[in-house]
Amino acid sequence: MDLSLLLTGRVEPNLVAVDSLQLERQSATAFIRMQRAARLDGIELRPVSAYRNFDRQAVIWNGKMQGLRAVYNQAQQQIDIKQLSGFAKLEAVLLYSALPGASRHHWGTDLDVFDAAAVPADYQLQLLETEYQSSGPFAHLSHWLSRYAGDFGFFRPYRSYQGGVAAEPWHLSYRPLAEAYLQQFELQMLQQAIAGSSLCEKALVLQYLPEIFQRYVLNINKEAL
Repeated sequence: MDLSLLLTGRVEPNLVAVDSLQLERQSATAFIRMQRAARLDGIELRPVSAYRNFDRQAVIWNGKMQGLRAVYNQAQQQIDIKQLSGFAKLEAVLLYSALPGASRHHWGTDLDVFDAAAVPADYQLQLLETEYQSSGPFAHLSHWLSRYAGDFGFFRPYRSYQGGVAAEPWHLSYRPLAEAYLQQFELQMLQQAIAGSSLCEKALVLQYLPEIFQRYVLNINKEAL
């Protein structure tokens, strides 16, 4: 398998079903073990997003760039993307949505989670940082993950904001594979994926791609590494 195609989401890893979603096989096995352990502590660990390929990420990206999907700032206030231009427009979307070809979800090692036992069945999950903080419904889950996720090989690459991706305490990554993938991921791979695509603002993305790669791909929280 061509590693560049795998890392940029253009071919699938070895996927298996986890609940109604898909994860890479090793990552899925580790996650199921962690689910079982969490259940013993009263946590119903559920994935809400897992593997996504390049095309799926492109739908999200293009929708936000065109103003068809909501774009939020760090204060969780909706902004008008059409009022922005240049790198500021890219930054606004990249805060919460990965560039297609650069999403860790392409690898099948990463997923977003919540605690279904902490909320009613009809709860409208928002994936906001406040939901995972001390007064939020998933504070217990966040604390549990800080203590135990590493025992199962997982860490949170966006646990805190570091000038790139916003804090995402719900985002888990299976370290044994994801760490190796990130070390092998090269800017040229991403350039090729973007150049052959029909992304909105493609020329602008390619112009700023080296900075995007540094700030939004390589710049992770090395919790438990």
